[in-house]
Amino acid sequence: MKRIIEQTEDGSATLFVPELNEHYHSVKGARTESQHIFIDMGLHAVTTPKPHILEIGFGTGLNALLTLEAAEREQRHVHYTGIELYPLAWEEVDALGYSDNPLFKTLHTMPWEEDTAITPYFTLRKVQADATNHLSLNTNHSFDVIYFDAFAPEKQPEMWSEELFQNLYACMNTGGVITTYCAKGIIRRLLQAVGFKVERLPGPPGGKREILRATKNENIE
Repeated sequence: MKRIIEQTEDGSATLFVPELNEHYHSVKGARTESQHIFIDMGLHAVTTPKPHILEIGFGTGLNALLTLEAAEREQRHVHYTGIELYPLAWEEVDALGYSDNPLFKTLHTMPWEEDTAITPYFTLRKVQADATNHLSLNTNHSFDVIYFDAFAPEKQPEMWSEELFQNLYACMNTGGVITTYCAKGIIRRLLQAVGFKVERLPGPPGGKREILRATKNENIE
């Protein structure tokens, strides 16, 4: 798919896919959106000292980079798994200008399908797979945080199915959270249907009015 670099309102860049008429990040602010939804409302919502994180849609690696930076600042051990069916080449990501940190390149050029300790506090495993199939076949994981960052439901409906949310619920630890930029009522109801306790939270500054965070209820197994 063709991808075009576009600037967002906070000065950071994103990729636009004409074939889908879809952006990888919010045009209101790529970095601002990722920081708010996935770090502030996701990672920082759990107290687990060594959280295991799953990202649905590794994409540009921006969410992984921000998580690595948070892990380093907080000296908190994070194990991060990113699932991506269509990986981006490093040259395409580098052109976005997200970071001069050499570790950002390492995130993209490290081997797939194996754990790699990027720093003493951040270990990454990248999986090239279709999340809808991979998770149905591999539910023996124990994730504390899930970043759900697939393309919008109207662009990629198979990624927003009740079956996929059931698989995500099954592979989460009790008390774990899933965060997403999508606050549509139908998505909220799907999350509730599989057992999550769902809350609507304020969206990122200057961006969407609301986002969703769902928690695996301690009273539901």
